[in-house]
Amino acid sequence: MSFMYKPFPFDDPVPVNRVALGEETVRSLVAGTEKCAAAMAGKLAEAAAERTQILALDGYTTADWSRFVTLLKGRLEALGIGTRTEDFSRVYRSERQIYNLVDKHLSWDREADPTLLFGKIYHGGYEGLIDAYKLQKLTNVLEMEKDGRGRVVIVYGCGCLVGAMRWLYDVKCWFDVTPKESILRIRRGAYKNLGMKEPLPVSLMIRRCYYADFEVAVGLRKEILQGTHFDYYFDSDHEDDLKMLPQKALSEIFASAARQPFRCKPVYLEGVWGGTYMKKLRHLPEEMRNCAWVFDMIPMEVSVMVDVGGTVVEFPFCSLFMKEGDAVMGRQCVKKYGGYFPIRFNYDDSYHSTGNMSIQCHSGGKYNIEHYNELGRQDESYYVVVTGHDAKTFIGFRDDADLPQFFRDIEAADKEHKSVDYMKYISYEESRPGLQVMLPAGTVHSSGRNQVILEIGSLTVGSYTYKMYDYLRLDFDGKQRPIHTKLGKENVAQDRRTSWIRENVVQKPRFIRGAEGQGECILGEHELMYISLRRLEFEKSIEDDTKGRFHVLTVVDGEKVRIRSKAHPERFYDASFMDVVVVPASLGQYEIINLGAEPIRIHKTLLKDGFEKCEP
Repeated sequence: MSFMYKPFPFDDPVPVNRVALGEETVRSLVAGTEKCAAAMAGKLAEAAAERTQILALDGYTTADWSRFVTLLKGRLEALGIGTRTEDFSRVYRSERQIYNLVDKHLSWDREADPTLLFGKIYHGGYEGLIDAYKLQKLTNVLEMEKDGRGRVVIVYGCGCLVGAMRWLYDVKCWFDVTPKESILRIRRGAYKNLGMKEPLPVSLMIRRCYYADFEVAVGLRKEILQGTHFDYYFDSDHEDDLKMLPQKALSEIFASAARQPFRCKPVYLEGVWGGTYMKKLRHLPEEMRNCAWVFDMIPMEVSVMVDVGGTVVEFPFCSLFMKEGDAVMGRQCVKKYGGYFPIRFNYDDSYHSTGNMSIQCHSGGKYNIEHYNELGRQDESYYVVVTGHDAKTFIGFRDDADLPQFFRDIEAADKEHKSVDYMKYISYEESRPGLQVMLPAGTVHSSGRNQVILEIGSLTVGSYTYKMYDYLRLDFDGKQRPIHTKLGKENVAQDRRTSWIRENVVQKPRFIRGAEGQGECILGEHELMYISLRRLEFEKSIEDDTKGRFHVLTVVDGEKVRIRSKAHPERFYDASFMDVVVVPASLGQYEIINLGAEPIRIHKTLLKDGFEKCEP
């Protein structure tokens, strides 16, 4: 579910993390774009009196340096320092060369991919997009500038901090943008794909971002953060309210956040089958039509907010785990999954909605690697948190299903707009709070109407959801929603029928410590999946230990709990009903304390024993 095409423009103010920080770090934060420009101008002017200073401004996709550069130039010139700007985009290859390089990674087969969602991840980095001759010319110009004094040269643009250029710069800055804000800027018309003179249609622009622009930016950011190849970090979601931190301060913030329980800032999305429960629970804006998805902790889509001396600093979650991977995830996890956080969490809300989610399936590791250059399989699981009347969770085919007829029916639905009696083919479980179903890649499934489920999935950057039947439903634009019958047929596991489902992936809870009401039970594990899904049950408190593996905890029954380190009780997070909290691998022994009156049920997810040996 990680294609965030239309996030709702709402900033949830609640999940602010409070961490212990030194006075120097708090004092070093500069908040406000004008104040940031003034502070930077003062530092550069002093050094420029002795030798020309070269400043680099790089950042995540859609970063905007324009207002900062204008203010900075004004401040410097007022101090008697001359300025010059260099737009790094001029060293890119030609528009046609870049288009040809990236275009071959994108799908143009409308039979298999009717809305052109899919492609292959481009792994060439910015280096593959840069013209070596143009880069050398810029390098020569900047080298010549170094012999002067009383000047500042400002080099700005995505990719200007590539390894070949860093030695030239006196001051290096990274402007981070959260994934949600990046998408909103694209939708506002504030971005053109790398090397493009004119913008593509929004949907195609976002697709190219997912397979190229975002990918190269994430790679460079990882390199810069891990190698501390920067001097200042900017929270740049709001161009008129930049927040600037020196490298040392950011490192302390990240290190502190990675050593205590924390919560990410969710992203909310509308959908044609969306419900009302999460909208009411989270006090979402009235103008939202509904809330279909809550990206509560999808690693590459969410952000983290930290209170720094009364000012909230926000950064992408992936910036944190790329810098503090061992502390957040554990060394073995970092090694196995290439530094990516390997599990994603979101809510699917169909409570009091117009209908079910689409009947769908996902592709496995081999298919994703070969067809998309992806990281591995797309497994999922559903944990039912809230239900209304007659709620159902659809999973697998019925034992008596005539699958050749099913495929004929769904093709007729797609091409001839004929409805399908899907209940003849798709098996289901009566939904109840606490029902856990595992969904290994290839399993046909759907969340039925009138429930809220916690969806827990595996590591994929894109979303490889093949909708096989969607009830002839129209989208918000009045168009029939696209179906992926060809890809669905290629990837669906036809042998996963009711008998297999109930023997393998709808499991009875089994306690591994304590007993019902005060203990821990396994809700679901399967040989095809590398996660273990569990539940903690208690009245007053319960203890646990990460043992070098991160845990993700979700309050699925009860009011409020405190999750805190046993060795350092000041490291805690207070979680309310349906909050999703990351317990980093570094925390070790911790306890969960009931802050309310009701008994508590906590859903717990972790990497299962032997995950290192699981196939992608």
